[in-house]
Amino acid sequence: MSWMLDKEIKRELPPEWNGVVPTEAFIHEAEKMVEEANNRGMTLRILGGLGIAIHCLDCRDFAVKLGRIGTGTAQGQEYSDIDLVSYGKQREGIKAFFAELGYAKRRTTLSSAASERQIYYHPKGWFYVDVFFDRLLVANHPVDFRGRLELDYPTITVTDFLLEKIQIWEAFSAKDLKDCLLLLKTHEVKEEGDKESIDATYTAKLLSADWGFWYTGTTNLRRIGRFISELDRLGPQAVIDPERILKEDREAIGRRIEVLLKAIDSEPKSFGWKMRSKVGAKKKWYNPVERPETVGGFGIWDAIAPKSDSEKEG
Repeated sequence: MSWMLDKEIKRELPPEWNGVVPTEAFIHEAEKMVEEANNRGMTLRILGGLGIAIHCLDCRDFAVKLGRIGTGTAQGQEYSDIDLVSYGKQREGIKAFFAELGYAKRRTTLSSAASERQIYYHPKGWFYVDVFFDRLLVANHPVDFRGRLELDYPTITVTDFLLEKIQIWEAFSAKDLKDCLLLLKTHEVKEEGDKESIDATYTAKLLSADWGFWYTGTTNLRRIGRFISELDRLGPQAVIDPERILKEDREAIGRRIEVLLKAIDSEPKSFGWKMRSKVGAKKKWYNPVERPETVGGFGIWDAIAPKSDSEKEG
């Protein structure tokens, strides 16, 4: 790995951490980076599972009940990296910014160049930082952040968090499922979203212009709804103890999914959407960016629940 970095990095963890970087360190470092970048006139926002945890800190107890902790690459460590997003016009500034902080930059590869990302390693080897620009291209359906990063701080919006998760087709994992459950438990769905709600109007308009994203997104939402309604049976297969999830929490999640699906269904579809819908899932409708050998399987849905007839078509 060292030959891929622009400087040598040695892993040095405080002895009291016992070989595990605590979640608090990830949160502190991520928020500090966003703040310092902001002080320099640059826009950085936190995305991914860590961003969701920060956005849902007031409901940490529900994340614990879901078992959405201690799932990192190291035993007992919740996270392995920090995911950030910025604007492409700030690419060189971001590079200089991380150099000032002492981070080692991973040398550009064909993969990182094509996916519009930069990867940095903490000066003491605590973790690595994945920085995306403008769009999340390493996705089955790219998520566009242009013009949206200023809507929340220090993370992306809760709406974009949900989109980031439900765009996954090939390898929707148990962690992704739990992140969606956490988002839907802690945030209402509204016609015009604010910092603490999921924007049904924006989501519906986005999916109604792209049949592929619509198919993947609505399929995942229906699957999540089916999962939570059959939690007593399916929960253990996702390592969730059904007895820890209250009836009212299950009902709230199910209700919010229904509201969101209704908004998506009622939104007028674009001409392109209608034309692509005629082909349906007989033709690949997503970008194949993940592989079973790199994610450990095809995801949680194949493991815990059979596909419906409409889903088998793909």
